[in-house]
Amino acid sequence: MQQLTFPTRPLVLAIAGCSGSGKTTLARELTTQLDATLFPLDLYYRDLSHFPLDDRNQQNFDHPDSLESELILEHVRALADGQPIQRPVYDFSTHSRVPGQTDTLTPTSVVIVEGILALHYLELLPLYHFSIYVNAPNEICLNRRIYRDMRERGRTEASVRAQFEATAKPMADLYVLPSQAHASVTVEGTDSLDWSVEQVLQRLHQLRLIPHRA
Repeated sequence: MQQLTFPTRPLVLAIAGCSGSGKTTLARELTTQLDATLFPLDLYYRDLSHFPLDDRNQQNFDHPDSLESELILEHVRALADGQPIQRPVYDFSTHSRVPGQTDTLTPTSVVIVEGILALHYLELLPLYHFSIYVNAPNEICLNRRIYRDMRERGRTEASVRAQFEATAKPMADLYVLPSQAHASVTVEGTDSLDWSVEQVLQRLHQLRLIPHRA
């Protein structure tokens, strides 16, 4: 009699850390190494199109309420069950979602949830098999944030610095740094990318969450 086989549920990893810590770079590299599906929380900012543009720029994008956590939970649960989702498309230049557009995201054998608050929302924690916190000094985080936001999001250096002091750092102190307590492992964002990746892969092998490399 032929034995029935069922697809296994995806391995769900979380990567958190302050903005500019290096967590996105690590997440992208692990996505390549593990042939994973990347799930960035940044795409789940609430739609602010009903506000005037000047008002949108004044919003606190580092507070947990700025993300649609209800939809994040729904989508991570679906991916953890091996189900595809319709992910929103977010326009960072206008702080709004692109109306009528979504991206279909189908989970592979590994799903990586990445974002500054990936370890903050307690409802998400039971869905993770393993979690990583990327630690880095404030000055490093600020410089990286300036580079990214000027290049990718059309911001000025002055506006990035002002936002960092007004919201990013205070919110990190309140919500991001304490979430490190939920991490399976902490890596340093000032270390080489190769070493950070190696630390994570070694731990995953030790826990038998992924097979040993040949």
